[in-house]
Formats: sequence, structure tokens, C-alpha cells
Amino acid sequence: MKKVVHAACPHDCPDACGVLITVQDGLATKIQGDPEHPVTRGFLCAKVAKYLDRVYSPDRVLYPMRRVGPKGPAACAAEAGEGARATQGIQKQSWQRISWDEALDEIASRFRAITAEFGSESILPYSYGGTLGALNGASMDRRFFHRLGASQLERSICSAAGEAGLKSVLGVKLGTEPEQFRDSKYIIAWASNIHGNNVHLWPFIAEARRQGAKLVVIDPYRTRTAACADWYLPINPGTDAALALGMMHVIIGENLHDADYVSKYTIGFEQLQEKVKEYPPERVAQWTGIAAEDIRRLAREYATVRPSVIRLNYGVQRSERGGMATRAITMLPCITGGWKEIGGGLQMSLSGAVDLNTEALKRPDLMQAALGREARTINMVELGRVLNKQNDPPVKALFVYNSNPASVCPDHKEVVRGLMRPDLFTVVHEQFFTDTTDYADIVLPATTFFEHKDLQKGYGHYYLQVSNQAIAPLGECRSNVEVFRALAERMGFEEECFRESVDEMIDAALESNDPWMEGISRKRLERGQVRMNFSASGTRLPASGGAHLRSAGQPGAAVPTNANSTPTMPFLPFAQGGFRTASGKAELYSESVKALGLDPVADFTPPTESRHGTKGKTLPLELLARKSDNFLNSTFTNVPSVQEMEETGLLEICADDARARGIADGDKVRVFNHRGDMVLKARVDGKVQAGVVSASLNWAKMTPGFQSINALISEKLTDMGNSATFYSVLVEVELSKPPH
Repeated sequence: MKKVVHAACPHDCPDACGVLITVQDGLATKIQGDPEHPVTRGFLCAKVAKYLDRVYSPDRVLYPMRRVGPKGPAACAAEAGEGARATQGIQKQSWQRISWDEALDEIASRFRAITAEFGSESILPYSYGGTLGALNGASMDRRFFHRLGASQLERSICSAAGEAGLKSVLGVKLGTEPEQFRDSKYIIAWASNIHGNNVHLWPFIAEARRQGAKLVVIDPYRTRTAACADWYLPINPGTDAALALGMMHVIIGENLHDADYVSKYTIGFEQLQEKVKEYPPERVAQWTGIAAEDIRRLAREYATVRPSVIRLNYGVQRSERGGMATRAITMLPCITGGWKEIGGGLQMSLSGAVDLNTEALKRPDLMQAALGREARTINMVELGRVLNKQNDPPVKALFVYNSNPASVCPDHKEVVRGLMRPDLFTVVHEQFFTDTTDYADIVLPATTFFEHKDLQKGYGHYYLQVSNQAIAPLGECRSNVEVFRALAERMGFEEECFRESVDEMIDAALESNDPWMEGISRKRLERGQVRMNFSASGTRLPASGGAHLRSAGQPGAAVPTNANSTPTMPFLPFAQGGFRTASGKAELYSESVKALGLDPVADFTPPTESRHGTKGKTLPLELLARKSDNFLNSTFTNVPSVQEMEETGLLEICADDARARGIADGDKVRVFNHRGDMVLKARVDGKVQAGVVSASLNWAKMTPGFQSINALISEKLTDMGNSATFYSVLVEVELSKPPH
């Protein structure tokens, strides 16, 4: 029997693709993009196109496993250079297959004993973006840990700084929908490798360029997208706020701003006008490495070639001052009035459009039953410190799912030291034997999105989807929902919410008072993606739905359609104000930012670990610990067909910096600072500027010495949002000495 199932990709990517899975006699035989999805439009990224290799990989964890060998990576296989599969084969010798009943009983028993001796807050859940599905990302798991009274996790490692900066100006995570980029005339990709991690936006940009639009890329690394740009501006890491302020110096100083929009829909313009006087292009050039005349040209073109749009991504906010950088950039369309125009504005995250009933999914009220108060909160960025410090109470149990902290966390060596503790009971729910399972006591087999049903929203478009289950779970794999439901039963939790079905949970999530959710039901979503019902709230759209903008000389926007092929109008969230700040306006001056001890307008302070920072003389090179083009954080790293697309183990360095150190292309080099070191292969090319080196994330077990590049990264937090500072790092590089 053959069928085609509609699903949605749940991985941490803005595109949240509509997917069609062909199933023949219970086996998935084909995966393709849904041609009916207005953004996916029938194609997938290269890694998800190979998803059958992931689902049916011989390396899948298919049964519950108990550790019988020592904790730590399989050194013999990795040192012999036998590759990921051999490494995992050795790892499997450290495990004993057990039943689900044995696994659940052992976890429940250990949790009870730990709670009795140390209190329930000595148990820490650890999860993040392994799936963005509403149910398998944050529902039954939250209910379980709330009811248990476990410590809460501040999930801020990736995007919280940027979100805080964005919301400090706009009050909400909304912006320009991808379909409108085709109508833009000036497109800035700011720290946004669209070709690598937002590929479904590219066709709209390509269409705009065929109609004469210009693409400008601002990035410290010459990405795939930068190589395609009409104008590439390499910028020094962590100096983006300075560039935005320098642009506003020119725009305001030359009276290129939209005075009418500013007066109606913003507050704090007078303070901003004074602040940007401190950032003339000549001064900004010294920080950014971009010539003063190029800063002037960029500002003038952006303000005068209309409509203009900025695709801002999260690389900007992985610096020590990342929140402020995002805030400053977000001000740009607010002073130019770009929000009024189809094809204008800014896109970073659009997830604020979907207001699911998350309280019904997560049930935070259950903490009261367990503790009578809110549980303590631990920041996920600081896992190494937390596991190695005598907290009150200490962390005695760690439950990891939807994450791989032994790979992705800063200060890798400290994280590993904590995970090696013999008194730490660690459970990992996973699809593969990852860096983190190397330190687990119990490993539970997890489903892929082919094997369970979920509700999926995106943060790069305005469509909501149900991802239908395509095949039965392989082996004895279980979804997050089913695992935590079973654990709740073992713990004796009697609340009815632990017995809700998946469909009941989806229905509850869709019970929202937000008018944009009006008319969106599970039954409708099961037939295909549905655009948010923006017409249900007239305050969010121009009175004429944007038609007056097209008749006023704007490009004729192709009208998108929803799942029922009903014409929809372009969504302009801030054309007539509608900001969700305390003032109801775009806040160019913010009391909430002031309360954080930061400049209430915006400013630039060099990151501590940067060439212009206070530690700038300790080590000479700034490290970009960047993401691989073909992996997704640490996901897909171990799939051979995806590995073939990505050259790993490289340290990219410019010719001048290499020559000064006697380094030639292909040499083994040691990159190091006081936190750690790694041996990599030098790639001497033009993708980084002088003073900058770059290396990408890989599994530690797949690198010499079992080191993640994050061994060089500190646990220092960002100025807003308490995120990680992956891109504020100083290092030195030298030729690697052969072992004696």
C-alpha cells in the first residue's frame, strides 16, 4: 500500500518546511518539499533531502540501554581514525540493552532517592532546539518536571539576546514575511547566511534581483551568501552596533529619515538623534574595519533605494553586546519608515505571530503542587559551572533530550568534567550515540519526526502546520511526549493532563484568544499549512490591506495564498504603528533597557574578548566558532551522506596571519587560549579578514583529542537575554608540534 503523508520539518531553522513523505508498505521511500507550501514551494535543503539516511541509519538508538562500561568517548576507535560509525560501534560495547520497564523503573527509583536526600531541585532537565515541534519540544516534558519540582532551565543559549534586543524596540517578534522580499529593491543580509540556513528565502531574493534589486551582505565571514552578493562588507566580529549607529548618524544627519513616521510611531527620536552624533563614520570605521565612505554609501543607499529590507540573523547576537547590536539594527526601518512598504522592514524572527496556548501545554501551575513555589532556574549556558560547583542543592541528576550539551555548550572541558562525575545520574533521550550519550547512565531511544505527530510553527514565515506521523516508530523508539507520560505514571502523578492524547494536546494548544488564530483548527491543519488569520484583527493591517501602497508606485506584489488557495493580502505589521511595547510605539529610548544598566537608546562597547576590548592585548586573533553550512548545530553531523558535503576539521586563516606564523595551507595547527586548545588543519583563504580565524562546530568524538571548538569559548553571558557569547573569543594559532 502506498500513501503520501504531509509533515513538517521540526529542526531549528526558520523555514519550517512543509514536507511530503511517500510511504510504501510501512516504509518511507521518498521525501520532498510540499509544492503547495507558499514558502517551501516543493524543495528541501540538502541535509533534509537526505533524511531517509537519518531515519534508517544503522547507527540509530533503537532500544533502551544501560551503561556497563566507563563514561567517556571511545578513544581507541577515534585515535585510530576509523570514523564515526566505528566509534559508535565501540560505544555500543559499553551498553546493555534493557526493557522500557527496567529503564523507567530505574529512572523513577533514582529520582525518588535523589529527591529524598537532596530535594527535587537537584534534578535538572536539559533541552533545547533538537525539535521545535510544539508537543515534542515543550509540553509533556514541562508538565513532568513542573510536577516533579525539578530545577527549571533557562533556555537561552542560542537566540534570547537577539529576541530581547528585537523586542526592546518592537515589543514582539514580528517582521517582513519572506514572500515580500521579491518586492524589495535593496536587501541587506546582516549576519545571515541565507544559502546555508534559510535557503527558502533565496528564491524570493533571486526574483527581486532579476527585477533590479541589490543584495548587500554584512558578515565577518565570506559565506556562500556573501559570495553571491552585489556588495560584500566584511565587518569585525562584535562591532555591528557601531555600524548601525554610524548608519543612523548619516541618515539622520542628512535628513534621510521619515520624519512623519518617526513622529507618529516612535518615541525617543530626540535622544537617538543626540546619541548618533557620537558615531561618525570615521570613528565607526576604526572599530568595524569598514571604510568611512562605504558606511556613508551603505546608509544613503539603504535610506533612499526603496523599499529596503534587512534580513537579520542570530550571528549578530552571539557577541558579548549582542542584545544591543540587535536593538540598534532594529531601529533602522523605524527611522526610515520602511515598515510602511511592501518589501520593506526587517526580518529576524516572526514567531510572535503564533500565540499558542503554551500554558495548557506546559502546565507551570503544577510546580505549586510539588513545591508550593517557583522552582529555581539554572541557565543552560552555565552547565559546566553548575555541574562542578557546590550548589544548594547540588545537581545530582541530569535528563537530556532535544540537545547535545557535550558538543554545543561553552567551556566544553568543564562540561565534560561535570558529566564525568560518578555521583551524577544522567539520562539521555536520543536518536544516536552522541557526544552526550558518552556520559549517560541510561540512554532512551527517540523517534524522528517521521515517527510521531506534532504541531509546527515557523519563525521565518507565517504558516502553522500539523506534522502527521508517516511511519511506525523503529525498534522501541518513543517520542518525548510518550516518554514523559510513562515517567509520570511511574512516579505516581495522578493529574489528568498526563493522560491526554496527542490530538487533545494539539486542540488545547490551538485554544487561543488571539484573533490571528481564529478559524485555525487541528482538522484544518491536518489537510495542509494555514496562514495566520491576520484579517481577523484590523489594527494589525493598513486600512486598505496594503493596496494603496502598490498603487502609489510600489512593485506589484504577487498575492500569496493560504492552504485553501484563498487570496491573502501582504502583512505589514507596523505600517500604522501597532508596536507591542509599553508605549505602543517603536522605542528608540527604552526604560526597560535602562533598567538593565544599559544605555536606554543604544551604544557600542567593544566586547571584552576582542581586538578593541580590555583583553585585546592578551591574544591577537578573534575566533568565529561558526556553524557548518551542511550540519545544523550538532544535528546531521554523523550522517555519512551529509558528512560528504562538509569539509570538517579546518581552521580558516587569512594569508597575512598565516605567513606571520609560518603556516601554509594544509598544515596542522594548534589553536588555543587559556581555556583549551584544538588541533585543526589550516585553510589559508580569503573567507576571513586579518585578525580573524574561523572553525566550525563538530562532534567532539569526531575530532582529535575529543575536543569541541567550544572548549575555547567562555560561559560569559550577553548583555541582554543571558545568551552565550560564542563569537567573543580571543585565541592564538601556531604550528602543531608532532607528538614525541
